[in-house]
Amino acid sequence: MNPTIVMLELKRMARDYVGLFFIAGLPAFMYVIFGVSQAFGDQDIGRGNVSLYIMISMAVYGAVTATVSIGGGAAVERMQGWGRQLGLTPLRDAAYVATKAVVALAIACIPIALIYGIGATTGAKGDWQVWLYSAVIVLLGALVFALYGLVFGLAFRSESAVGAASGSLVIFAFLGNIFIPLSGVMLTIAKFTPLYGFVSLARYPLTEGYGIDGNETVHEALWIPVANVAVWTIILATLTVFLVRRSRGRQ
Repeated sequence: MNPTIVMLELKRMARDYVGLFFIAGLPAFMYVIFGVSQAFGDQDIGRGNVSLYIMISMAVYGAVTATVSIGGGAAVERMQGWGRQLGLTPLRDAAYVATKAVVALAIACIPIALIYGIGATTGAKGDWQVWLYSAVIVLLGALVFALYGLVFGLAFRSESAVGAASGSLVIFAFLGNIFIPLSGVMLTIAKFTPLYGFVSLARYPLTEGYGIDGNETVHEALWIPVANVAVWTIILATLTVFLVRRSRGRQ
């Protein structure tokens, strides 16, 4: 891994103020609106309160937006000739991937740190284990969605790929039970969407699997979100490999 390239990538991302707003500023703003300013934020839920529940959800959305943009941008760079330029250097493909992974982790830390910091000072309450475990799950789980960005970048082969990937995340966030609590048929559908398993795992240290389906309290076994994440990881990885091979075949 080349530390110089890592630093250059981080500096480039730091200059993208619009991108950073949507990665960190928007989820933080949404947490303030839907978590801090609501009277029900102090209500107990699991091993914390509702504000903590909403905080974790917004951190998931922010972290995923970060890694999707990095993954999509990496794919577009490679498809538009940057890969050929790197081929003239000693940097290997594995090092390039590792560099992007480090950058994705670093950028994903921004919304997590910002939202968790706001939560800690505005009434989000819970056991320290909930704070720690949920943050780790959010950070590591978000890396999977770099594959999501890669799929869009390899499929569309243009700058619009990143926008399309990030835009579709909004739809999947609604369908994945991140923004609003779903019930009935919609909740059943949500369990098959890519973000559902991830956000459920991130909330699990807080809720211990309990949630609301309409007016009823229901419990969800841990294997359900784990299976969701595993299946979608396989799907995204398979699509990425297929699209990479297809792009090589065209060259």
